[in-house]
Amino acid sequence: MPRKFIKRFLPNPDTLKEHKHLRLFGSWIHDPNLWHLHRRNVATAFSVGLFCAFIPVPFQMILAAGGAIMFHANLPLSVVLVWTSNPITMPPMFYATYKFGAWMMNWPVEDFEFELSFEWIGNSLQHYWQPFLLGCLVAGAIAALLSNLIIRGIWRYSVSRAWNERKLRIAKKATNKTH
Repeated sequence: MPRKFIKRFLPNPDTLKEHKHLRLFGSWIHDPNLWHLHRRNVATAFSVGLFCAFIPVPFQMILAAGGAIMFHANLPLSVVLVWTSNPITMPPMFYATYKFGAWMMNWPVEDFEFELSFEWIGNSLQHYWQPFLLGCLVAGAIAALLSNLIIRGIWRYSVSRAWNERKLRIAKKATNKTH
């Protein structure tokens, strides 16, 4: 079942509840539904986490936690999925979203050297921010929608397969008892 697989990779809920940045959510973070793993809140957690991964701001994990609380998603999973955008994946991911945004706006794509510094961001981003933000928002929305549909489909398939296997085991036991 997907629940067991996902549970192996999630951090301890008590550790997350005590995290200094997540304390700002107060008692909302203690809602037991934010910690359960079922099809709807796992699929929603994928949507929230992947959408927040495409938002080009620091503290994406806090945004994901707020989104998980707002949309009743699994909080640890939402927070963990934000790390799909990390220092290694961020440059190609954000360059691709810039190109995607420029394509949607029908703007010419300009090549540039990405540099992770406040000086570069202050000087260079003013030329690229519109296609970059549009690309980030649309790519985040697409990732959120696709991930939600895929997770729901995988979950349904897994549950129906488990039920069919159970039916076969029961039928096998019934035929063994009659012989």
